[in-house]
Amino acid sequence: MLRIGSNKTIIGNSGAAIVGCGLNVSNASNVIIRNLTFRNWDDDAINVQYSTRVWIDHNTLSNGYDGAIDIKRASDYVTVSWNHLFAHDKAMLLGHSDDNGSEDNGHLRVTYHHNWLDGTTQRGPRVRFGNPVHVYNNYYSNVSGYGVASTEGAGVLVEGNYFENVDDPYHLGEAASGPGTLVARNNYLTGSGSGQQGGSVASISYSYSLDGASGVKSIVSSGAGAGKINL
Repeated sequence: MLRIGSNKTIIGNSGAAIVGCGLNVSNASNVIIRNLTFRNWDDDAINVQYSTRVWIDHNTLSNGYDGAIDIKRASDYVTVSWNHLFAHDKAMLLGHSDDNGSEDNGHLRVTYHHNWLDGTTQRGPRVRFGNPVHVYNNYYSNVSGYGVASTEGAGVLVEGNYFENVDDPYHLGEAASGPGTLVARNNYLTGSGSGQQGGSVASISYSYSLDGASGVKSIVSSGAGAGKINL
């Protein structure tokens, strides 16, 4: 993987692609990754660890080996927005191990908004420890496994998302990981299960504009991914 240091902005020109490898944001702050296509990576497409203030925006990711966008090891204040993930199993992991609470508690505060999870299988995201984690205005279509999982004491707000043909949109606990808490509100579900929620989540510390959930499919499918921004 290609190591990315602090105070770096990586913006792809039209058609820019990273094929066969990924980006490793490690021990860094103030990093932006935009307008890139990732495919066929052999580890993770984007890995963030021990890093803060990272923005991952308007990328297209498909058909890789492990995680598409993984955030772990006490990383904090990360935004994942307007990305299109398709033809891939493990979409977005937040917190890599049940045994890493000593590092991760009090960190892993991440926002996911206006991403398109398009025929992925799982981890949209799978969350450990982070609280609050804000998952809003994302479009989930034909997700075969599950959408969002809150585990290991995490607190996840799932708000204003559009779930289409997702039998398991969100739940508590996953595999051997114990449950976190999850609050779901104002989501739109069609051809999907009802989801599982419980407990409370820490308050969101920033202001934001929430799109109506019924319009999220159109907004996100037309705007997410590489090539969908004016550079």
